[in-house]
Amino acid sequence: MEFHEKLQELRKQREMTQEELAEALFVSRTAISKWESGRGYPSIDSLKEISRFFSVSIDELLSGEKILSLAENENKRNIQRICDYVIGFMDVMACMLIILPLYPNPIDGYIYSVNLFSYADISAMNRIFYWCLYIILVLIGIIKVVLTYFKVERVQKHTTYASVVFSIITVLFLAMTREPYAISLVFILLMLKIFILMKQSKCG
Repeated sequence: MEFHEKLQELRKQREMTQEELAEALFVSRTAISKWESGRGYPSIDSLKEISRFFSVSIDELLSGEKILSLAENENKRNIQRICDYVIGFMDVMACMLIILPLYPNPIDGYIYSVNLFSYADISAMNRIFYWCLYIILVLIGIIKVVLTYFKVERVQKHTTYASVVFSIITVLFLAMTREPYAISLVFILLMLKIFILMKQSKCG
């Protein structure tokens, strides 16, 4: 007997609806429906809850091979989530480009390092571009962290692509305007993103 058939049988033995079982297991009714129709399997934690709730062993619910496969897939998903969090937080760190003294500002023959708020030796157009690029990167980072937290996987790739694209645009723009300190920080963050994405693709 397959897992979805066993779950249906156990639920019906308890004379429970899918909604009632979902409440007991702290999952959505959609999840129960998916498991019972054979369109998916629960996570290891949910499997433990099912085992405890129905007083059956996990081995009775799934074969050892299937349990190992689920554990491996869950481990990959956890690694993916960690990578997504790291990329998101790196984009949020773009706020450092605003608050850190990364920009040369000549005053009375001396050059001082100032933050973006105090950076006066710059055209109005460039200032607007700086603010727009940095704010967009921070917003992308916040969106990515929120999506990762709520496990919204459908648009995760789009936010990752947007993160990389805007990082490259920022690097190119800072190179054109000759901002050595700011470009160094953005370039390092971009390289770290690419490194993490390569590791993520290997895990996936």
